[in-house]
Amino acid sequence: MNELYQGLLAGLHQMTALEAIAVIFAVLSVIFQKQNNILVYPTGIVSTGIYTYLLSREHFKLYADATLNAYYLVMSVYGWIYWARKKGPQQPVTPITRSSRRELVTAVVITVAGWALFYTLLRNFSDSNVPVMDAFVSASACAGMWLLAKRKVENWILLNISNFVAVPLLFYKQLYLTALLTIFLFIIAIFGYLSWRKTVQQREIARS
Repeated sequence: MNELYQGLLAGLHQMTALEAIAVIFAVLSVIFQKQNNILVYPTGIVSTGIYTYLLSREHFKLYADATLNAYYLVMSVYGWIYWARKKGPQQPVTPITRSSRRELVTAVVITVAGWALFYTLLRNFSDSNVPVMDAFVSASACAGMWLLAKRKVENWILLNISNFVAVPLLFYKQLYLTALLTIFLFIIAIFGYLSWRKTVQQREIARS
């Protein structure tokens, strides 16, 4: 516990203003995501944009994470546009829906293929000592973000699988503050999944 406490103090001391802004906007983004609010995307763009810059700097050299955040950035722009698309006068924005079998298969393919790709890159072109876990976190997060952009309930499941694996990895890397942020995101995601599922169930009941 003392090591954890000292790590948290060190993390707070080393936190830059940019990192603090990125953390704040990351928290706001997941809260808006839980509320099914389109502001999930502009806040997410700010957070991922900052993290892409910070993690790619020579001081950190976390190029895989920087690439993942760049992917988040692109998917946030896509998701913002997709969510705002009008379907008709009685359906102003793209609704929350369950994933089809094809979409679930696609998400699994993204996870597996992404895991293999990230692992290969980390194993052969980086000095990472945790390529298997790091690659899985990135790959499952990519698949979850793709489902989020399509406003699918199951996005929460994949994102939380990614968060669950990321927490011990972050503690191992002594990134205590980011680990605590990830635990917070994990808890919010549980409530987000329940909230989105309830929305879909209520619409299904109303139609039956």
